[in-house]
Amino acid sequence: MTAQTGSALAPADNEQVAPGPAADHRRRRRLGRVLQDVFGGVIVLWGAATLTFLAVHLMPGNPAVAYAGGVGSHPSKALLAAVTAKYGLNRPVIVQYFVYLGNLLHGDLGYSASQQMPVASVIALNWAPTAELTLGSLVLAWVLAVVWSLLTVRRGRVISSIGSGLEVLAAALPQYWLGIILLEVLAFHVGMFPATGGSGLQGLVLPSLTLAIPIAGFLGQVTREEFESALEQPYITSARARGMSDWGVRLRHALRHAILPGVTLSGWALGSLISGAVIVESLFSRNGLGNALLQGVTQQDMPLTIGVVLIVAVVYVVATILVDILYQVVDPRLRSAPQ
Repeated sequence: MTAQTGSALAPADNEQVAPGPAADHRRRRRLGRVLQDVFGGVIVLWGAATLTFLAVHLMPGNPAVAYAGGVGSHPSKALLAAVTAKYGLNRPVIVQYFVYLGNLLHGDLGYSASQQMPVASVIALNWAPTAELTLGSLVLAWVLAVVWSLLTVRRGRVISSIGSGLEVLAAALPQYWLGIILLEVLAFHVGMFPATGGSGLQGLVLPSLTLAIPIAGFLGQVTREEFESALEQPYITSARARGMSDWGVRLRHALRHAILPGVTLSGWALGSLISGAVIVESLFSRNGLGNALLQGVTQQDMPLTIGVVLIVAVVYVVATILVDILYQVVDPRLRSAPQ
C-alpha cells in the first residue's frame, strides 16, 4: 500500500520540481505561433499584391498613358507604342505578373509615372503624415472607448442603455459623412479648426475624430461586454469588501480585463484606419499615403497603386503579430497557462 502511494506521488513531485521542460515547451509554442503568424503574413502580402495587380489590369484604360504623361498630355500613338514596348506592357499579363513579383522580391517597387519618381520615394515622402493620422486616431479611439465605458457601464439602466446605444450608433457612422458633418459644424460654423490642409495638432483634430469615432464604437462595444462580466467576478466583490472605491475597482481591477478583447481588435483597427485615410486625406486635403493611393488608382499608375497597398498590408501584418504578443503581456494567464 505504501509502495503504491509513493509511486503514485512520484510523477506529481517530478512535475513540481522540474518546471524547466514545461517552460521550454511553452516558449516553443509561442515561437511556433509567431512563425505561424509570419507565414500567414507572407500569404497576405502575396494575396494583396496579386489581387491589386489583377484589379489594376482589369480597369478600363491604357496603363501606358500614365507613363506617357497622363490623359491631359494627349500622347500620340507613336509615343504610346514606344512606352508600351519600353515598360513591357505588350507582354502577356502572366509574364508581367511574374516579372513584377520578381522585382518585389528584390525590393524594387517600380517607378511611379504619375509622380515621376520611384515608388519607394513616393512612400518615403508620404508615410509620416499617414502614420501620424492613423496612430493618433487609434489612441483617440481607445481614449473615447475607455472613458465612455468607465462613465456608463453599470451606472443604472438608463445611463447604460444610452452608453450602449451611442456605441452602436458610432460604429455605424460612415466616415465620409461624419467628416462632412464635422467640417460643417466645427470648421465652417464654429471656426474652431481649419477646414482643409491644416498643419500641426489643430489641423489633426478633425481628421482624427473622423477616423476615431467609428472605431471607438467597435472598441466600446467589446469593452463594455467584458467590463460588465468583470464587475461580476469574485475578486471585484472582494475588492469592494476591503473598502476600495468604485473608481478604484474599475480602474485597478475591471479595466485590465475589460480591454483584452479590444487589444485583439487593435490590429484590425489599425488596418481599417489606414484604409480610411484614403477618404479622410482626400476630404481634408492632407498629404499622405491615402492621397498617393487615390492618385495611383485614378491615373492607373500600377506600380504606385500596388506599392501603397503592399505598405498598408505590411503594416496590418506587423500590427497583428505585435497585438498577439501584447495580448500575452496584458494577460499574464496566457504566459503561465499550460499550452
